[in-house]
Amino acid sequence: MMFSTKTEYGVRVMVELARRGTPPVPIPLAEIASKDGLPLAYLEHLVARLRKAGLVDSRRGSRGGYLLARPAGEITMAEVVQALEGAIAPIECISEAADGSIVCSRESSPDHVCPTKLLWTRVRMSIVSTLRETTLADLVRSASQPALPAGAILPTLEIGRPQTMTTGA
Repeated sequence: MMFSTKTEYGVRVMVELARRGTPPVPIPLAEIASKDGLPLAYLEHLVARLRKAGLVDSRRGSRGGYLLARPAGEITMAEVVQALEGAIAPIECISEAADGSIVCSRESSPDHVCPTKLLWTRVRMSIVSTLRETTLADLVRSASQPALPAGAILPTLEIGRPQTMTTGA
């Protein structure tokens, strides 16, 4: 599953807003775009989604800009991703019903059970769980220190033999 640039850029904007501390100081979006080399028009579109979701507020005027609507420790990455991407699904046929159950669009009748539904349900639940457990404050903290030490060994997925990947020093 690949999240789009909406999530990448949107999370970067949220981290920049969270770094401004308490009390929050409004930041012009042009400042974030310039600092991170991101397209301003695209960020405006993303911030509109984040604002609609109640994650950011805006202030007008000469000292205007955007700021977090709530403290960074109260904003989960699940909220941010859902505001930017919509429903989280590792594959197009899996979705969440109104009652919270997971449904597969390929299951046309009760006697036709999708053979991969268990796999994709577990993948989705792992992703959602990780996003719910990770707050914006966690990202701000990790940005101030390396997430992994230089030379750390990361697992990779290659069928047939175990692989590792070394991070740069």
